[in-house]
Amino acid sequence: MLLPRILIIAVAAITTVGAVLADLVVPDLAAQHAFNPAWPPHAKFHDAQYMVMTVLLGLAGLTLALRPGRNTLLAAAAVLAIPWLGMIGALLFPGTATYDPEFAGRTVFVLGLHGQVFMAIVLLVALLAATAATLRGPVVSATRA
Repeated sequence: MLLPRILIIAVAAITTVGAVLADLVVPDLAAQHAFNPAWPPHAKFHDAQYMVMTVLLGLAGLTLALRPGRNTLLAAAAVLAIPWLGMIGALLFPGTATYDPEFAGRTVFVLGLHGQVFMAIVLLVALLAATAATLRGPVVSATRA
């Protein structure tokens, strides 16, 4: 279960720092989020809430991924899928968009998908692959996992 564990730990690291980097630290991206003057305080509150939530979910997933056992590895994958599934699920709500119109020229698309959505799909596929490999792998005792 080494490769699945490495994949899940990588997703945990990206989940832990990704939203904070994109929404608060990287200047061009932060200008579209936490430092966007067009966003009202309540929208910024929910952005901050999302950043804190992803850090907590990333750390919870990382903690689980570092513990021995198949079940904790599967739990880590489930926890880490939450913010990425949430990002994709948010697109189902009326009036939502992956970017604000004033940033259309600065928005990155990969294979026709918004960069964040593309990243979410890649990370979810990695978690799915790690989960499948974990389920197909041999059952090992907690002391050997």
